[in-house]
Order: sequence, then structure tokens, then C-alpha cells
Amino acid sequence: MAKAGILPDKDIAALFDNGALASAHPLDGDQIQPASLDLRLGTIAYRVRASFLPGPNHRVSEKLEKLKLHEIALGEGAVLETGCVYIVPLLEGLDLPDGISASANPKSSTGRLDIFTRVMTDHGQEFDKIPAGYSGPLYMEVSPRTFPIVVRTGSRLSQIRFRTGKALLDESALADLHARETLVASDEPNITGGGIALSVDLSGGENGLIGYRAKHHTALIDVDKRDQHDIADFWEPLTGDGAGGLILDPDEFYILVSQEAVHVPPHHAAEMTPFDPLVGEFRVHYAGFFDPGFGHSSAGGTGSRAVLEVRSHEVPFILEHGQIVGRLVYERMLSRPRALYGADLKSNYQGQSLKLSKHFRMR
Repeated sequence: MAKAGILPDKDIAALFDNGALASAHPLDGDQIQPASLDLRLGTIAYRVRASFLPGPNHRVSEKLEKLKLHEIALGEGAVLETGCVYIVPLLEGLDLPDGISASANPKSSTGRLDIFTRVMTDHGQEFDKIPAGYSGPLYMEVSPRTFPIVVRTGSRLSQIRFRTGKALLDESALADLHARETLVASDEPNITGGGIALSVDLSGGENGLIGYRAKHHTALIDVDKRDQHDIADFWEPLTGDGAGGLILDPDEFYILVSQEAVHVPPHHAAEMTPFDPLVGEFRVHYAGFFDPGFGHSSAGGTGSRAVLEVRSHEVPFILEHGQIVGRLVYERMLSRPRALYGADLKSNYQGQSLKLSKHFRMR
């Protein structure tokens, strides 16, 4: 077993056994993933005036007393409106030992619905970062950006990873791993800045489809129900312009796909990080975690590409086919998970190409 790495499923389960993780409700059967734990919404959402961080001298509950506008019971389900900010205490809480830290990220389906989520802790000075030794509750900031959503107690919008020591691969180790395992399907991989580059595919293939743009003023989406909605009611398909370009309009949300197929070997985990913001005014991929086994052939994932959730910033921006839009950083697992992403778990997005979230039915 490695001395540093991301904790796999069996060690996450052990955190519950030894009290480092606790939950107000029994765990869902599939809540523990190969390298992460799904976090669940609690019983109440607080609509707040603005996003905030508690800072080193305050608990989240103290800030809520000053900033909350009203409380929403989630037990029977409730609507969260676009453009609003909600804070939800989570069912899970932590009492981490000094050697284990954690980080959180939206789940893939959350990002593909343009739901902005971030996890907070008491006395926290960063979103989605939980220091080693933290003991206390967890809270999630939820802000639907495009579609109004229905959530309830137990809805799973974000996930958390636990790590010990320095697990991140440097450029030399990443190049060696790529030479052995082919992390991205590229003849000349771009490995700089501690990650391996991914580019956008705007070629369109045989049917010319390059992505989707979200529609405005749609019906509700229930985050816990799959195959419920017609794509045409929520998305506008985009076809290529023949020149390999796409103009991103401000305040619009796009689903695109990477040009390269991605592979995460069983003893590693990966995360998408933003490309240098100096090269373009856009943000890619809210949901950054790639579990061990993603794209791995023995887990049924040969040819799995990364779906890109793209939003332009203040000005229109032209994306070109093959333009670098993000980087994958890889970390070592503490040990191989019992189950791999994909065939072992019947994962939603193994073997994917361009694919919307599980909530939409394909005709």
C-alpha cells in the first residue's frame, strides 16, 4: 500500500466505522464510489442574500443567522429557483484525523445541469477544501444557473474525496504513466503545468452535432429522476459551421466534448482543472472528478471522452476545434478500489462521447 494517496472505497467505509465520518441517515447502497463519497442534502435549505465564506472566526450557522431570507423544508421535495443562492446543511459530518484532508466537487450530473455547488465548513476560508483534522458539520451552497430544480432530503449533488500525504503526480511521473497506460488518446500529449491537456472537439462527425446549448425558461428538473425529460424541451442542438469554430455567447451554457478519449487507470484518480484563464474568457467543467476505471478497457470504458460544461464570461468568445480547454491532473490511489468506475457500478457515463445528463431520455 502506498503511503500517500486518495482513499479508495474500502477506506472511505472504514472512516464511518472509526467515527471520522458520520451521517444522520443510513448510507445509500451506492453512496460510496471508487474514490469518493456522494454528499446528501439535509432537511432544510436556507435562501440567502449572497454567497459567503465563514472565515476563520465564524461558524456557518452564525453567518446564516445574518444572511438568511427564509427556510425551505426539503423533506417532501422543494423547488430551488435559478439565480438564487441556497445553503443546505448536509447529512454527513466529519471528524477527520490529522493526517487526512478532503476536497469536494459537483457530481457529473450536477455540472451537466449547470447547478453551481460548493461545500463549506465552519471557519473555512476556501470552498471545497477541508483541512486535515477538521471536525464539524458540512454545508453546501447550491445555485441553479440555467434550470429550476427539485431537490429533497438525500439528493446527491456533490462528492468528496479524502487523501493522505502528497498524492499528485508531477510532470515526470505523469509522462511515465502516460507512456505505460495512454492517459489520453493523443500522439503528442501536452504535459505541462502538472497536467495533461484536453482539447475541444468541434468537428461534428457524421451527423454534424458538436454540442448543445441550454434553453431558457424551461420546466423543472427533478435531480433524483432519470430519463424523465425530452431533450428538445431543454436543449438546442448545435451543428458545426464547417470552419471548426463556435461562438460562445455570454450567459449561455453549453455541453461540448473533448477531442481526446480519457483513461484513468485503476490505481489512479484524476481531476479536471481549468486551463490558463489568460488564453480565453470561458470556464470549462464544473464537475472535475474522474474515478479510477474511467475509460479503462476492462471496466467497459474504451474510448470514454470528457464531457465539457462550458460557460463564457463577460464577452463573446470563439472556440476553435482542437483548442486546449482544460488539463487533467492525476493522483495516486492509496490502494486499488474494490469497484472501478464503469462495469462494476453500472456507471452512467462510462464509454461516453457527447452526452447530456442522465435526466434526459434519448429518442
